[in-house]
Amino acid sequence: MRSSRMKNQSQEYVFCLPETPLGPLWFSFTDRGLTALEFSGDGSVSRLADDTLPNHLMPLIEAVRRELSAYFAGVPTDFAALTLDPQGTPFQLRVWQELRRISWGRTISYGELARRVGNPKASRAVGQANAVNPIPLIVPCHRVIAGDGSLGGYSSGLDRKRWLLRHEGAM
Repeated sequence: MRSSRMKNQSQEYVFCLPETPLGPLWFSFTDRGLTALEFSGDGSVSRLADDTLPNHLMPLIEAVRRELSAYFAGVPTDFAALTLDPQGTPFQLRVWQELRRISWGRTISYGELARRVGNPKASRAVGQANAVNPIPLIVPCHRVIAGDGSLGGYSSGLDRKRWLLRHEGAM
């Protein structure tokens, strides 16, 4: 476990889940919920030496552990029990909310996602919102593929996207 750093004037806490099939996962929390997930080596999470986290966050951290344990065990998981606090524009937040509606083992195209958020011509914009999704896996941007059925992109690497989709039986 790791501890606090400051971001946008709010206290942020960092926690590591060291052993997953995809390597260590780093999580950032505020008092309002989970704000970020980073795969090891993907970002610039401040890894502080202090191992204390506030007691009020422990239920959320335990929920993250429980939900991810189920997910990696192959149990279809929608992560609905987790309180999220992603930071983004209103459009990005709408896209990320819609991503959470894509079921385990299903994929949709960028065009379909654009249609679902009310702007059928915004395929590139939803692709950009996916690219900056701060909570990948839990907000399942990996379930969005190109209209021709190819994988498209993934900010955490196509190998991870492929692994996630195979794990969910979508490939």
